[in-house]
Amino acid sequence: MNSVNIDFAKAGGLVPAIIQDHRTGDVLMLGFMNSMSLVETQRSGEVVFFSRSRNKLWKKGESSGHVLKVRELRVDCDGDAILVRVEAVGPGVCHEGYRSCFFRKLEPDGNARIIEERTFAPETVYRQGHQEKKA
Repeated sequence: MNSVNIDFAKAGGLVPAIIQDHRTGDVLMLGFMNSMSLVETQRSGEVVFFSRSRNKLWKKGESSGHVLKVRELRVDCDGDAILVRVEAVGPGVCHEGYRSCFFRKLEPDGNARIIEERTFAPETVYRQGHQEKKA
């Protein structure tokens, strides 16, 4: 086994965390982790991000119940990004009601076209003003 150091210092204490469905390979979202959120993710078995907007740790699903159960953690060759392969509990991870946050396709003309169907109604999941936001 090789020891790996994750380079949290490279981007001011944070590394991108790519969230991928462990069965389908679909990319569900992108968040950020600091060393504390990575430790908490490993300890709890559920994804915990560092929220840049709230400046604190944030467990995905704390308001929606749509948690991300960790199946595997990987680190890239530079040690400055994490791939988290998950089992997504619930109909979606996007605070706009989609299974994935990547529900829009950029067209050559610069416009974005919605290519997925909503999987849940966010207004029924989130309390007013308390929507989960990306980390």
